[in-house]
Amino acid sequence: MTDAELKLWNELRAHRLMGMSFRRQVPIGPYIVDFACSAHRLIVEVDGSQHGESEHSRCDEERSTFLAASGWTILRFWNDDVIRDIDNVCQHIVIVAGLAVAPTPPMQELVI
Repeated sequence: MTDAELKLWNELRAHRLMGMSFRRQVPIGPYIVDFACSAHRLIVEVDGSQHGESEHSRCDEERSTFLAASGWTILRFWNDDVIRDIDNVCQHIVIVAGLAVAPTPPMQELVI
């Protein structure tokens, strides 16, 4: 695993992120995805700079099309985002999984 994948795996493994069960290096059809949560049909990919190149980008698009057609939601994060801002990466995963709880507005004091 890359440093970014290891950092994210430490947040995802053992049901640590809102109780979701993620597995890593999961085969789905002809592809192997970085992380998958079957219960939420959610795939998380951590990409390095090579994925910005046109050839990789085209392959990623084909892969995402296949996976989406198979009923999966695919999230892609750059290595740099995972390393620098793991909290927001995790928050985004939770929101997409539908597990985010909307913040409660502060109570307003009733003035009579």
